[in-house]
Amino acid sequence: MAPLDKPPHLLVVDDDEGLLILMAETLRGEGYLVDTAGSATAARAWLDRHVPDLMILDLKLPDGSGPDLVASLQRDRSAVPFAVVTGQGDEKVAVEVMKQGALDYVMKDTVLLDRLPTVVRRALNAVAQEKALRAAQAEYRRLEREIVAISERERHSIGADLHDNLGQQLTALELMCTLAKEDARPHPELAKRLDLMARMLREAVAQVRFLARGLVPVGAEPEALQVGLAGLAERTDALGRLRCRFDCPTPVSVADPFVAGHLYRIAQEAVNNAVKHAKARHAVIRLKQSGSELRLVVEDDGIGLPDRDGGPREGIGLGVMRHRASLIGAQLTLGTRRGGGCVIRCALRLSS
Repeated sequence: MAPLDKPPHLLVVDDDEGLLILMAETLRGEGYLVDTAGSATAARAWLDRHVPDLMILDLKLPDGSGPDLVASLQRDRSAVPFAVVTGQGDEKVAVEVMKQGALDYVMKDTVLLDRLPTVVRRALNAVAQEKALRAAQAEYRRLEREIVAISERERHSIGADLHDNLGQQLTALELMCTLAKEDARPHPELAKRLDLMARMLREAVAQVRFLARGLVPVGAEPEALQVGLAGLAERTDALGRLRCRFDCPTPVSVADPFVAGHLYRIAQEAVNNAVKHAKARHAVIRLKQSGSELRLVVEDDGIGLPDRDGGPREGIGLGVMRHRASLIGAQLTLGTRRGGGCVIRCALRLSS
């Protein structure tokens, strides 16, 4: 036979001993496990040893107010779900405590004991819903990361197939055409066609390598991000539309290829924005690691990202960058560069 669920554990805090006993007995009659405290000091001592499912808190205590107790608890330990008991004339204080996170409140009047179980049930339901929401959000983030990881693995697989299989076959065909040209010298027309085939194959090989590099921007080695960003700056600069350089004063090591891949894509998108939209002439990709914090910065001297009102516009590209940053637990911010232009910063605390 499966064990019954443990009943919710409540802490009732009130300086009125008689009322404290009545409230505790009323709640025990509803099936709850109840402990009591007659002061803020006693409540803190109890909370040092236990974690209640809900605290019922009087707003006026002999050694401090309810709001002060709540503030100290929120500052010193993880949040404790709570509802408040308040007397006549303390409605404004009750509203302030609700802003501090109180789930509900009940007035000290003739129907207090009748209303208390309903308030407790309502507060516990809110706590359960909040826990369920957090669990659902955590599962969503886990599944999202897993889907992205699967997608990245597929990209790597396709990129490797392009580079190692198709690329090598095309290279072999180009070599065969080059060798065949020697045999076709007595036949100028055939030699001309073979030369054309060889040129087309060289272009196809270059295109395959470009596609493979796009699918697999960084490898699995810890230094792959640094190498990949250096290559991104070099290729961008070689296109001639934007002078781009890479600045990395000390070696940077990122052990997780999932993290490295998303950081590379963020930099790539930022550079693409500088080229396509910002009309920039210069861009710098900066990578720096200080202890366990990694900072990626891409800045340009373009026109920025204005909208119709002259403020910053968050287009699809920036939205994708923010999404990638959230997947790896990084913080992405957009700013303006002194003298004009855009600065995109991505800060990440690396796991040890």
